[in-house]
Amino acid sequence: MATAVAVTNLTRAFGDFIAVDRVTFDVPEGQIFGFLGPNGAGKTTVIRMLTGLLAPTSGSGRVAGLDVATQAEAIKRRIGYMSQLFSMYGDLTVEENIALFAGLYGVTGARFRTRRDWVLDMAHLESHRGQLTGDLPLGWKQRLALGCAMLHEPPILFLDEPTSGVDPLSRRSFWELIDAESARGTTVFVSTHYMEEAEYCQRLALMNRGRLIALDRPAALRDQMTDPILELSTENGPAAVRALTGVPGVIEASLFGREVHLVVEDEPAARRTLPALLAERGLACRSLARVRPSLEDVFVALVRREGGAVAG
Repeated sequence: MATAVAVTNLTRAFGDFIAVDRVTFDVPEGQIFGFLGPNGAGKTTVIRMLTGLLAPTSGSGRVAGLDVATQAEAIKRRIGYMSQLFSMYGDLTVEENIALFAGLYGVTGARFRTRRDWVLDMAHLESHRGQLTGDLPLGWKQRLALGCAMLHEPPILFLDEPTSGVDPLSRRSFWELIDAESARGTTVFVSTHYMEEAEYCQRLALMNRGRLIALDRPAALRDQMTDPILELSTENGPAAVRALTGVPGVIEASLFGREVHLVVEDEPAARRTLPALLAERGLACRSLARVRPSLEDVFVALVRREGGAVAG
């Protein structure tokens, strides 16, 4: 399988601050490649280097066979890019935004009309083509931004937290579009901080403090976590987390929806001692059962192992 993106020891410094520290990975053509990490992990900086918007300090990277350090302008013509911030012009109509981006990408004539109609249909905006983009709901804006990034049918698509702030139904619809585009052979490079979205990716790179801390398929990442995880059901999850944090034998206590996930050293010992400890703190243990690690469990454990996320 050919390689769409190849990165070796890619580094970016801003003065004395190392935002991206010797990152190495590759992305095969047609793959949905997920970039996961907390705020400040370096995800957006990597994407900006790969899309030709920021020069690397050192290391190397190739996108669609082009060098990120010397062929940035050529890369921009070969990719689609949807930035973390909404990139459409709010004072232009939907159709005017499509026409603007088509002009930037050199999509003209009959091809423009075909691609414009495709965007309007894909984004469900046929009846809103004359509406000001700034007046659209956020989910519609994001679909329009995705359509404009794909107007010129690029072989590689970069999406930087594309569903941030979008409701769950819109996020599901957005990922259906990503799946369909990948099935047509487009390489999709997507950053996200939503764990459920990370499950849709064929491979995941986990970033923290500018470094790549894990790279594998989602299922393989879960399988690498061998410490037992117990799911605690109690009436006050936040209080239970506070009560169990730092207790001997409890490696990690964190909220998981309404439940509490406990990474423990010894499962039988935890089952014996933790319900009584909670009772001493006035908290009832409704149930305590071992569960399979989720990506969120893996993510929390790996970030903790690497010194925690950047504060702030």
